[in-house]
Amino acid sequence: MTIADIRKATEQKMQRSIEAFKNDIAKVRTGRAHAGLLDQIHVDNYGASTPINQTAKVTLLDARTIGVQPWDKKLVPVIEKAIRESGLGLNPSTQGDMIRVPMPALTEQRRKELVKVVKGEGENARVAVRNLRREANEQLKRLLKDKAVSEDEERRAQDDVQKLTDRSIGEIDKLLVAKEAEIMAV
Repeated sequence: MTIADIRKATEQKMQRSIEAFKNDIAKVRTGRAHAGLLDQIHVDNYGASTPINQTAKVTLLDARTIGVQPWDKKLVPVIEKAIRESGLGLNPSTQGDMIRVPMPALTEQRRKELVKVVKGEGENARVAVRNLRREANEQLKRLLKDKAVSEDEERRAQDDVQKLTDRSIGEIDKLLVAKEAEIMAV
């Protein structure tokens, strides 16, 4: 393994950590409806656990309401129950073969709780990036110990890894600030 391989692998892993963080904070509701909110909910579709978006058409009816229209009419009560029991705090109502999922308004206290949750996710993402930095530095030290690289090359490579880490953490912080502002906006 060369310094370039280590740098490339570390950069890719850090990018995946940032993407995972983006996905995690996208699941945090801000009072506005978005169709992706229901993506992680699975329903029992004739014995198979299937995501809602594969058993129904999920659309936005307005800024605060998600519409779920199952392709199989028999799944309406199953999907409604899955949404209610998802832990997202949603209370769907059925109108014929359409399930309406209104987004409840967020209280100030709930907004602050959500900000804490998002900050916790941000810290987890930062820790993941720092762990990747530590792993890369250990690999670089191993190369130095095996006399595959000089001390100067190893030092430069560690500086590169630190720059990657700083850039990744900066990106996480930017995403965090944006999400906090989105949550606190009334």
